[in-house]
Amino acid sequence: MTTYNESQLDALRELANIASGTAATSLSQMLGREIGLSVPRALALPFADAVDAVGEPSETVTAVALPVDGDISGAVLLLIDEAGAAALCGLLGVEPDSEIGDSALCEIGNILGAGYLSAIGAITGHELLPCPPHSATDMLGAVVASMLAQAAGADDTALLLDSELDVAGEPCAISFLLIAEADAISHLLAPLGLASGGA
Repeated sequence: MTTYNESQLDALRELANIASGTAATSLSQMLGREIGLSVPRALALPFADAVDAVGEPSETVTAVALPVDGDISGAVLLLIDEAGAAALCGLLGVEPDSEIGDSALCEIGNILGAGYLSAIGAITGHELLPCPPHSATDMLGAVVASMLAQAAGADDTALLLDSELDVAGEPCAISFLLIAEADAISHLLAPLGLASGGA
């Protein structure tokens, strides 16, 4: 397993912080609400540990996934618990657990994911292209394990950039993840002068 030192993880956290801020601004404009942003986590973990790091595997969540193409492969993943998904749909004037509701959540994912990737691309010079989003409601462990399997590379290390967006006045917290393979970590760190792995 590839390991990363604190300077490298700090740089990844800062990338996530800037990108999450861009996404939070987009969500705030869409909903007309203030959006709180947690301090992001940057974790480089074996796949087996990455699922547990995200949250309670048995919790039911609505996930919106945007595969990432371009210079780096991976996925942007929004995880929303049941109450949060219903609250977001209510703010957008659509019924939760409906085709229109799922479409609205995908559009939120599309706008947030595109803003997030654009911000990372602007800092690193990489072209990060969001693919069309898709949503699913399932147990968190199943969703994350599926995305990790798709992002799998030769190394068993996954990068998780984990931020949380909170919608003011609503029971809604969106866990916002960038999942990528170990090769992608080096690509993100290289323009910052921090590419080499190793603790």
